[in-house]
Amino acid sequence: MSSDVQSIQEWVQRESGVVEELLTEVRKVIVGQRCLLDRMMIGLLTGGHLLLEGVPGLAKTLAVKSMADAVHGSFQRIQFTPDLLPADLTGTLIYNQKEGTFVPRKGPLFTNFVLADEINRAPAKVQSALLESMEEHQVTIGDTTYPLPEPFLVLATQNPIEQEGTYPLPEAQVDRFMLKLKLDYPSREEEREILDRMGGGQRPQVAPVVSLERLDKAREAMQAIYVDDRVKDYIVRLVHASREPSEYKLDLQGLLQYGASPRATLFLAAAGRAHAFLRGRGFVTPEDVKAIGADVLRHRLILSFEAEAESLTSDEVVQRIFDAVEVP
Repeated sequence: MSSDVQSIQEWVQRESGVVEELLTEVRKVIVGQRCLLDRMMIGLLTGGHLLLEGVPGLAKTLAVKSMADAVHGSFQRIQFTPDLLPADLTGTLIYNQKEGTFVPRKGPLFTNFVLADEINRAPAKVQSALLESMEEHQVTIGDTTYPLPEPFLVLATQNPIEQEGTYPLPEAQVDRFMLKLKLDYPSREEEREILDRMGGGQRPQVAPVVSLERLDKAREAMQAIYVDDRVKDYIVRLVHASREPSEYKLDLQGLLQYGASPRATLFLAAAGRAHAFLRGRGFVTPEDVKAIGADVLRHRLILSFEAEAESLTSDEVVQRIFDAVEVP
């Protein structure tokens, strides 16, 4: 087994150069936000969708567009508004008078990178139009189902303030996002650098530096990363602890309505592999799982009214789970 891990390690180190090339190009525009760029790379490698939450002006939209520009892929931005219709995303059938037939007009979802800007400003029926595309990578228009281009990645942003005129995302859709990130303000030094770099007349531009073919090779190497049985058991115990906290001596009685779904187990393993890949390792450690765990689990735990009354957050519950589950 050790020789297999060694060969995977060499393979990963050869292909992981794509990460630094992408990040170097994106950092021409984005200052700081290391965690955001790290998680966007994980989404790009695994094909997992990202939900970015933060106050206005934190470069959420700019970061997504810059990452898409650095890859030789197609990009569409959809501004979610209360009057948006599902057909504005998926497309619709148009009647051709000359031939007397209906022909499909494909919507903006038919692209590699979709920026769903302020996704919580559209009603539930529009948000639900994304469900099929995010899970099955396909869109149904009329009676015909059309495959979406690969890679297909949805990066959605939402604003945690100004709740008037917003629509909470359905739990079924939130669960389809691999990661949910909470963004914070930059440091004073980073903000000064933002002013120097972006406050002038000419702003830096991002050029495409990585092809989709090269990205596929990096994904192939990432998927081959070794996950030991003990690490797999650790992942399963973490997710199971969110459903049966009493088995792990967790005092969460009455605070959790629902734990994480089996999709969380799969996403923890996939994100752990990607986290190891970013660091040039051919195997996953428990530290990889812990580093990515909060972003995978925080939006999958449904807290009770009692938890909200005690001002308990899902991040605090996730931390309790990681503290309670024994690390292999």
